[in-house]
Amino acid sequence: MKKLYIALLLGTGFNSLAQDIHFSQMLQSPLSLNPALAGANADMNAVIIYRSQWSSVASPYKTAAVSYDMRIKTKSTKGFFAAGLNFFNDQAGDANLSTNLVNLSLAYHVKLNPKSTLGGALLGGFGQRTIDFSSLQWGSQYDGFAYNGSINSGENFARSKYSYLDVGAGVVYTYRKSEKYITGNDQKAFNAGLSVYHLNRPNVSFLDNDKLKMRISAFGSFLIGLGNSRISAVPTLYFNQQGRQQEILAGSYFKYLLKEQSKYTNANMAASVAAGLFYRNKDAVIAKLMLEKSNWAAGVAYDFNTSSLTEVSRGRGGFEIFIRFVTPSPFNQSKSRI
Repeated sequence: MKKLYIALLLGTGFNSLAQDIHFSQMLQSPLSLNPALAGANADMNAVIIYRSQWSSVASPYKTAAVSYDMRIKTKSTKGFFAAGLNFFNDQAGDANLSTNLVNLSLAYHVKLNPKSTLGGALLGGFGQRTIDFSSLQWGSQYDGFAYNGSINSGENFARSKYSYLDVGAGVVYTYRKSEKYITGNDQKAFNAGLSVYHLNRPNVSFLDNDKLKMRISAFGSFLIGLGNSRISAVPTLYFNQQGRQQEILAGSYFKYLLKEQSKYTNANMAASVAAGLFYRNKDAVIAKLMLEKSNWAAGVAYDFNTSSLTEVSRGRGGFEIFIRFVTPSPFNQSKSRI
């Protein structure tokens, strides 16, 4: 009965306590998607992202993450090392279920040719979870008329706080072809990757020995410039499998170039706006908006719930916002390189 009570009072299924967090803007938490994304697309990439979900149903689930990765310079022409650090905090439900996790990724990217690389990475992490059982109400505490907090619930738990180590790995392929001339807008880029998290299956239960299931994550993202125009399409597909839980998220951004970048200097700082529509299978329709200017980007996303929870949520799901700094500027063709 303990599992049933916790499931009801947290406002979510018990099994979800052993599921990973997720963002609708997955590429804005790159090391949560694939550790080999460290250094894959830029010399340095820093992102802060925040998500609030289910405020219309129960106590909102709040997730914040900070990600930083960079290439490590070497004299080798065959490849380069990269490292990344990712931290997130998640607060869920009425029992204040709190999760903190710090991950370190170490990657090496082999230069296959001037336009593409193949990278592999290992991830090591340290996590901590806490829960406040005293804030929960139990069926045994109802005296026949109302809830009575002075009645002993009779529930005993093995622990209310624990720490664990986490291990993962991933591979990423990157391809980039710059536009032939600055107004041609015929550039193309492609990222695809496969990763596995929780290879060591850490114990993540407050009740008994319940090992965290491995998560398999795959993604593919394109950037396709529509020649001699200011418009680019960015179709993307994400897939996550963790135990019996499966997530498929697909859609596309459409970017419009507001201002051109100087070809060889930073005299003119380029800017673009992008709008996108995505669908998470059997769960939500997601609207996204992003603004980019030179090295900076900021974006928002909103999930419109379409699952069986719609009767309670009234279609309201989750809100996300991020801010990112990357170098070199993705608009600068002379410096954007493999």
